[in-house]
Amino acid sequence: MIFAYIDVFKGAGLLIYPLGLCSLAVVFIISERAFALRRPAVMPQDMVDAVVAGRPVTGGRHSVLGRIVEFADEHRNDPDAVKAFARLEVNRMERGIPYLDVVYAAAPLIGLTGTVGGLLRVFANISPDTGLPDPVAFTQGVALALSATIIGLSIAIPALVGSGWLQRRVENYAAQLDVLLERILQRGRP
Repeated sequence: MIFAYIDVFKGAGLLIYPLGLCSLAVVFIISERAFALRRPAVMPQDMVDAVVAGRPVTGGRHSVLGRIVEFADEHRNDPDAVKAFARLEVNRMERGIPYLDVVYAAAPLIGLTGTVGGLLRVFANISPDTGLPDPVAFTQGVALALSATIIGLSIAIPALVGSGWLQRRVENYAAQLDVLLERILQRGRP
């Protein structure tokens, strides 16, 4: 069974290296963003409660909401600057997610390139005497050639799902921050 998987990777040829790089990028970005977008790292509940209640905000200065509150305290008379800073914080939360879009578009194309290259090798082995390929070698060659596409798709699908999940998470946080931002700005007004 394990040899079948090794053959699949061998069938991808040299393109296994960019596919492997794509795979590592997907795992890293999804893991890093999932960790960075935890609720306590973005909007700790005690800070949310304090902002909603209009109480002084303490703690959580390393969270997204904490940085926005701190910036708002320093720039009480400039609500446009506070809103711009909040947009920058949302943009920071999206860091890395667009690369997942690149991977889920590129990985299947890299796999397809490997498949086409593998099929070219298979068809190049057609006997000039009979004009027919060796049936066993032909079917094995086609199967190996298709392995690059399988690998590309198996990388692209998690990248697509991860990108959608992370983007939706950022959008939810952005909507919640918009509501909280109004409360923060009201707090700074006389």
